[in-house]
Formats: sequence, structure tokens, C-alpha cells
Amino acid sequence: MRIKLDENLPTCLVADLGPLGHDVDTTHSERLDGLPDAAVWDAAQKTRRFLITQDLDFSDARRFVPGTHCGLLLVRMGAPGREALAARVRELFQIEAVESWVGCIVVATEIKLRIRRAPTPPSAG
Repeated sequence: MRIKLDENLPTCLVADLGPLGHDVDTTHSERLDGLPDAAVWDAAQKTRRFLITQDLDFSDARRFVPGTHCGLLLVRMGAPGREALAARVRELFQIEAVESWVGCIVVATEIKLRIRRAPTPPSAG
């Protein structure tokens, strides 16, 4: 999976997710830190990357309609220390079928995972 880490995620995840077969870059490496969300989103979509962020602005499924983008993971933790964030993302990428998240909005907390997929069209017949 091609991944972009937003500036609010620990960069150690580049080294953690790479050995799992993922191509990971960061907003920092592209000098996108501090830019508006639209710039981060556009950069992720232009390079066909799945965005991982903590930014609630990306949670609006009306704006980021599942099935119309490369996908995003919104990590929402009660105590989002950098090590806890990294541990939760590492865990998800080790135990979940993350490849099935392409095009989805995924929200992860410490204990829950919610996946919003593109609606399936009704079957003909």
C-alpha cells in the first residue's frame, strides 16, 4: 500500500510500516507541514497514497466520499502520545487486512475500528 503520513503522526512509522511491504512517505518529507488540509489531501491523491492522520477535518464522509479517493485512516485516541499512536497504527497494519481499506474512511480508536466503504450498487435482477 502507498501511504502518506500527516504531520501529526510519528515519523518512526515510516520505518515500522516499510518492512510490512508498504511504501510510506510523510508530509514533512514533501515540505507540506503547516499547509492547509486541502494541500495535504491533494498531494496524497496525486501520488495515489492512503492518508493516515489525526485531523478531524478529514472525517467528513460528505466531503471525502468513500470510493472517490485512495482512502484515509483517522486515528482518534483519548491519550494520543506519540508512542501510543505509533503502537496503535503498527498494530492495525499487522493484524488487519489494510489493503481492503483503499477508498475507505477508517476511524480507529484504542479499542474500535470503523470502516466506511463506498456504497455498493443494488444488484440488477
